[in-house]
Amino acid sequence: MLAAVAVCLAVTVQADANITAPTPTTTTAKTSAAAAPAARAAGFTLPPVNGKFDYQIGQAYTPPNGVTVVSRDREAVPAAGTYTICYVNAFQVQPGEVTWWQQHHDNLLLRDSFGGYVVDGDWNEILLDISTSAKRTAIAGIVNGWIDGCAADGFKAVEPDNIDSYDRSDSLLSITNAIDYLKLLAPHAHAAGLAIGQKNTTELGTRGKSAGLDFAIAEECGRYNECGDYIDVYGNNLIDIEYTSGAYTEACKAVGAKVSVVRRDVDVTAPGSSTYIYKAC
Repeated sequence: MLAAVAVCLAVTVQADANITAPTPTTTTAKTSAAAAPAARAAGFTLPPVNGKFDYQIGQAYTPPNGVTVVSRDREAVPAAGTYTICYVNAFQVQPGEVTWWQQHHDNLLLRDSFGGYVVDGDWNEILLDISTSAKRTAIAGIVNGWIDGCAADGFKAVEPDNIDSYDRSDSLLSITNAIDYLKLLAPHAHAAGLAIGQKNTTELGTRGKSAGLDFAIAEECGRYNECGDYIDVYGNNLIDIEYTSGAYTEACKAVGAKVSVVRRDVDVTAPGSSTYIYKAC
């Protein structure tokens, strides 16, 4: 999600009876016999620093020439011949998965004092309730199953999105809740042979790395003059996605020589779409 988030709306979401969602997988991660010795020794590998990147979380397609790092949704397949990162909405509910959560884990959806679901109004996503240890453990059990699926499918890393959902929670969640939850996801990702990235949220400071995160993926850190904050924590293990031409140009000038910077359209569409944009510096 974008680094700049508009006002959160706390509303009650009515599930569409026709909406179904894939049951979260609990597949056990597979270890590849062909894994490089360095990867086996370390357990996981980081994305190549300043590798040419493409952000494909909206729709998968053949990467442009020279791309070596790709991020795709967990239900997609890794891009052949690349270091592919698995996008997981770990802190909020994808709109198409509302019914599944309501039917199986309604108690894990965040509610306000009136009993309505707390929703990220920008993306119409219900927030997951990570406010207690018991709920964090239960949600992590589901999300870690998805992470196992990423590993089994051949992804190299995981990108847990919406870490900053506490900012859209009407003060029902805290940054400490988010960090404690990440401490349940990061070791599991590592055990599955995956690196795990911090998605946005400069407020974490060094606490993200202390929780076990390995690198950063930032949306519009150039636009908001935040790239240096991520570099201070993760060095050059930073991937930046810009959605405006001016910010992309400035980010390329400021940090493009040492970290991955790309320009994408905000809906991350595929080639052939009238809104598709891709540039890399």
